[in-house]
This record gives sequence, structure tokens and C-alpha cells, in this order.
Amino acid sequence: MGHLVMRALVGSALTALALALSPAKAEKIQIGCTATSDCASAMIAVDEGLFKKHGLDAEMVLIGINSNIPAAILSNSIQIGGPTSTVFLQAADGGLDLVAVAGASIMNKTSNDAIAAFVRNGVTITGPQDFRGKKVGAPGIGAFLHVLFVKWLVEKGVDPKSINFVEVTFPTMADTIKSGGVDAVLTAEPFVMRMTNANLGTVGARYAAELARTEPIIFYAASREWAEKNPETVKKFRAAIAEAAPIVNNDRDKASAAIAKFTKQPLDLVKLTTPNHAEPVLKPEQLAWWIDVMSTQKMLQGELDLNKLILD
Repeated sequence: MGHLVMRALVGSALTALALALSPAKAEKIQIGCTATSDCASAMIAVDEGLFKKHGLDAEMVLIGINSNIPAAILSNSIQIGGPTSTVFLQAADGGLDLVAVAGASIMNKTSNDAIAAFVRNGVTITGPQDFRGKKVGAPGIGAFLHVLFVKWLVEKGVDPKSINFVEVTFPTMADTIKSGGVDAVLTAEPFVMRMTNANLGTVGARYAAELARTEPIIFYAASREWAEKNPETVKKFRAAIAEAAPIVNNDRDKASAAIAKFTKQPLDLVKLTTPNHAEPVLKPEQLAWWIDVMSTQKMLQGELDLNKLILD
């Protein structure tokens, strides 16, 4: 009997030791982004094992329209999403308790030059005034490219209400332009090059280049409740994104491979364009310009507290 007890004790001790020595099970999170390079730091962190290194089992989820990301976060179908600055601020203004947890991408000359209003064949645009009366597709009403375009129109003396805006996702823009469903789309590389090469139309305006801003395009956000309940997960996420950002900015091959894999675009096409600049640090003052622009466009109803929008 003594031997059986001893064997049982030894067996229990060995099991406990094995459990103690085995690696802890990685926390599973889902990260939702649209088919652009703005979330490239998260894509790299998945592909290069940086999330795993920090104890996260992260999965990227493709979201069709950016304005759907806040709802996806709050329904917990994703825990972290990459809304544009404008979508995030509108959601927060509407009472959704979201908080930014890390920076994703910022505007710079490269990203601004990549943005365009692409016009289908048969439509002539010689200046901002020619957009009056046109049907223009945007990848989300109130999203980044739409708000920038409206800002540009206002600066050029064109009433945005004179334009019929509709939502068109990035992957369907070429077909929508080809079918004549819209007169123009607000888009960016590599979609501009793809549609140009397919002889579907021409660039009507490089409106972001003319505005020449440096504020955030997209940042990573979560529900405040989830972020406050999972501070260690947020810490690990930030650490992985901080490691991934320099790879996005300095290793074109790795960045292109990760972007092509997530967005399901041909690698050769993705390699032709520089990813938007990754910036993992996000500061309240970086959102001030967006709030001013959106307030002017009457997109915000209340007063947003900049210091509460970003998780400490």
C-alpha cells in the first residue's frame, strides 16, 4: 500500500512539475481591419510571431467597411479593431465607449500621394468644381478618405452637399467603376494603380497631397470595458505592435508579404506601393485636428475629452 501511495505522490509531483514548466496558453484575440496597409504592424506581428512572442494568439479579421469596426468591437466579434480617426471619433461622439490602445498609421507624404479620387472613363474632371452633381463612392461615409475629400472640397469652395456620396468597399471599387455604378471613387494605392492598369479611368484629384497633413490615419481601438479588464493583454499587444512598426517602415519585402496575405491582393501589386507609415505611439493632441475638421463638417454633436480617448 505504501508503494502505491508513494507512486501516486510521485506521479502527482511530476504532473505538477510538467504543468509548471509548460508554456502558458497564449491569450486569444481577434483584430479587425479593412483591406489597406494601415494595419500592417498587426499583420507583421502575426506573420513574424511577435504576438506569440508576447503571449498572444492573435488572428486578423478582414472587415469590409471601416465604419463597421466599432460595432464589431462592441459585439466582441473582434476585441481590437483599426478604425480610421474619423470613424473612431464619430463612434465616441455617438456614445460608444471606445478607447484607443495603440497607433497604427499616420499621414505623411508617401501616404498622401497614394490617395486619389479616381474617375471612370467618360467622366471629365478638370478641377474640384467638376465633382458637383457626381456620384462618388467612398469606403465608408464619415471614414478617413471621405472626410479628407470633404475638407478639400470646402477649401476649394465646393459645397459637399452638391455631391452624391455612396459607400463602396475597396475590393469592389474596380467593378463598380467599370459598371458605371459611380462616377468616381475615393481610394488609395494599390487600388489606384490596379484600376489605371486596367484602363478603367484616370486620377481626377490627389486631394490628400494638397492637404499635406501628418495626423493619424488609423489606430487600434478596443471597448473601454475590455481594455480595462485586460490591461496585461493590452500591454502585450502594444509591445508586439512597437516591435512590428519598424519592420513595416524599413523592410518592404516583409511588409508587402504580410499585407498581400491579409488583404488577398497579388504580392507583385502590393510591392509596387509603399505601406503607410506605421507609428505605434498615439498622443491626444494628434486627434485635435480631426476633431476640429469633423466639428466644422457637423459630424460631431458634443464635446470630446481628448485625454479620455486614449488608454494610459
